[in-house]
Formats: sequence, C-alpha cells, structure tokens
Amino acid sequence: MIKLAISIVTRFVPRHHLHRVSHFFLSVIGLFYEGNTITDPIDGSTYRKLLPYGRLQSRKNALAPYSMSLERHRLLWLYFKEKTNFFTSNIRFLHIAPEYCFIRKFKAMKNLDYVTADLISPWADVKLDVQNIPFKENEFDVIMCNHVLEHVDDDRKAMSEFFRVMKPGGWGIFQVPINYDSEVTAEDKSVTDPRERERLYWQDDHLRLYGKDYGKILASAGFDVVEDDFVKKMDPALAEKYALPLNEIIYLCKKPAGN
Repeated sequence: MIKLAISIVTRFVPRHHLHRVSHFFLSVIGLFYEGNTITDPIDGSTYRKLLPYGRLQSRKNALAPYSMSLERHRLLWLYFKEKTNFFTSNIRFLHIAPEYCFIRKFKAMKNLDYVTADLISPWADVKLDVQNIPFKENEFDVIMCNHVLEHVDDDRKAMSEFFRVMKPGGWGIFQVPINYDSEVTAEDKSVTDPRERERLYWQDDHLRLYGKDYGKILASAGFDVVEDDFVKKMDPALAEKYALPLNEIIYLCKKPAGN
C-alpha cells in the first residue's frame, strides 16, 4: 500500500508541491523502516531497508525517509567529504535546486557562505533561471546543480552561466540522468508528447537523455572535467551499507585558474 501511494503521488504531483508536505509523512513512515542494515551517511539514521523510488518504484532501497536523501545524494555527501575541500575551506557556495537532505546541514556549516537558488523551489533564497543567472562573474567557489539540466531548454547556455559565475580555480558538480548504454546524448526538440518523452528520456518532463558524451558537453563550456568512478573504487560492503548508485559517475567540473 505504501509503495502504491508513493508511486501515484510522485508520478502526478509536481515535485515542488511534494516538497512542502512530504517530509512530515516520510518521518512517520520512517518509524516502520528503522533497523541496522542501511545507514544514511548524511544524518546517521539507520534502517532495515529504504523506500523504493523512480519509475514504477523500480529503484529499491532508494529514499531514506528521515533525510529524504536518494542514492545520488548519499554518494555526493561521501564524495565531498573524501575527495574535496568542501568541509574544510571557506567557500562561497551556490546550490541550485537545493535538495532537502542537504539544506540544514549546509546552513549549519560555518565555512560556507551558502546561497540557494531555483526557479520554483520553496526553499530557494533566490529565484532564477539557470540560463540567465543574476550574479556577477567569478563569484562562487563551488556550484552544485543536480538533475536540472535535463529539464532546461538550452542546457549549453546554463553550463556557460555556471562557468561564468564560478571563480577561477573553483569547481562544480552538475549530475544528470545518464544512459550509460548510449555513447551520445539523445535529444529531439520535435518530441513534445509527454508519453514519448518518458519513453525516450525516462521522464515526461525531460528534454533529453544524456549519454556517455556528457563529460565532453560540460568541457565544451570551458570546464576541465574529471569523470570520477568514485563508487566503483569503494569497498562494495560500504556501497551496500549506504545504498549507493553502483554505476554513477561523478562529473567534477573545474574552472581553470587562468580564466
């Protein structure tokens, strides 16, 4: 019954409306999922299993009820801790489409000058379109924008805007859904039918489905791109403990210091 309810709600209710009410209900549901099999590294909560998520709830052990983290969020949290200066340096940080699981944690970090931004999110400090970011050049040390570019009409313009407002020597994480079985990104602007978009691009509001050329697309905006298979280098037991996405590549985008 819980799986069916989640499937119906996540399919038909816009995400920005879901965000306003879902945490309360998930906190109640979480009481029935507590255990010692899976650990959410973001808040330390432990579960016997996690909630399913995705198309037809096909991803098992995906959604942690208390933090509302998904697999990619838990992976990025660990990546930031182990592979970046995010928790140790003084950073002006732009977080676009801020994920609930991160907001309180990031706001509590004294080393961050933290700015949240989005077009419609109820949690955003600044309302903006990523194709026209209202900040000056070279303003942010770190930028994060996850699972947004697939919704943006001109994704290349958005990438160039990220590059523009990032400080030389800064870095960013811009994760997207990727079909690792495809060498190239699939995109056809003539496809407007939601059902056809869902078939081709995995979701009815996606405008494209990126392929393994995503790193090259990011590099075309000026970034030095590191494609890091961080999770594949991890102890498999830890990846299972944290319920991580086993095939996800992290795209670390660096702005060259001379720019």
